Amino acid sequence: MFEKYIIQNGDNLEIIAKKFNTTTSVIKDINNMDFNPMIRVGSEIIVPKEKEQYFSYYIIEKGDNLYQIALKYNINPELLASLNGLTMNDYIYPGQEILIPKSGYSYYITANGDTLDIVAQQFKVSKDKLLMENKTIYLMPDQLLVTKRK
Repeated sequence: MFEKYIIQNGDNLEIIAKKFNTTTSVIKDINNMDFNPMIRVGSEIIVPKEKEQYFSYYIIEKGDNLYQIALKYNINPELLASLNGLTMNDYIYPGQEILIPKSGYSYYITANGDTLDIVAQQFKVSKDKLLMENKTIYLMPDQLLVTKRK
């Protein structure tokens, strides 16, 4: 899960990463930032929220590819790529940190035209449960929604 964070005076990526118990590389990845991003007071960025609950981390090793990692963790390779802002054809490099979805949860990345009804049907849960487990739902493309499996 992710949330918006408004950059405060004195913030830099290291300070923000510490506030949200994450790394600068994760913040750069989910915000599609360059190597030396300029952040400005008042700007919004996306930061991980409750990441420990839904994800663990994996550090890419030499020779890894997304398909092999997905097989190792018994997850859908396309989901793994999408959760990390990647496509199956993107280059991954040793030392890169990616999110691995934890078992026991179902994940859905929203698409254009999604409604609460559509997403609830995807998860096979009620709209109330979906809203309870995802405090903020924008229904904009590429929002990650999560629900606990029965």
